[in-house]
Amino acid sequence: MTAFTLPLKVNLQQVDLTDEQFYQLCINNPNLSIERSKKGVLIFMAPVGGDSGSWEADYIVDVGNWNRQTKKGKVFSSSTLFKLPNGGDRCPDAAWIERSRWESLTPEQRQKFPPIAPDFVIELRSRTDDLLTLQEKMQEYMDSDVRLGWMFNPHDQQVEIYRQGQPKEVRSLPTQLSGESVLPGFTLNVDRFEID
Repeated sequence: MTAFTLPLKVNLQQVDLTDEQFYQLCINNPNLSIERSKKGVLIFMAPVGGDSGSWEADYIVDVGNWNRQTKKGKVFSSSTLFKLPNGGDRCPDAAWIERSRWESLTPEQRQKFPPIAPDFVIELRSRTDDLLTLQEKMQEYMDSDVRLGWMFNPHDQQVEIYRQGQPKEVRSLPTQLSGESVLPGFTLNVDRFEID
């Protein structure tokens, strides 16, 4: 997905958006996908192409099917923006939150941008994503106490695994991934991505 960033400082005059102003910016522009980094930079993302969208949907279905059987939490699509504890506002391609943590939020918090870090996130590098930028986003998740993250990189036929308090692990495809203690019993067999 192609993204461009817009600093919140314009012409040396600081334009700080409150959380409510950022929320209204997003709601008033429903055709835009907007994130905000922990540094206060607005990030506008273009829609993804067919391959990336299909892969993303498959991963959401896989996690969703596991969650329907276990009823351990809530699964979220890439349209869900999370207000992370470190100040960033991010939309993972797929996310999961353990049920008791989700239920600890008020109804209003659930209806807006939930002020909580997911327990698990998936990011899928699209053809136009800058790898370093996506790796920085994954680190931002870890800095916000996301417990497990997978970043799929079809171009290099790899997956990067992020865990709390550990260096990232890079695996070549095909591989089998485990939800470990975060998604107990969940496994995902990842074949090589077919890219034209």
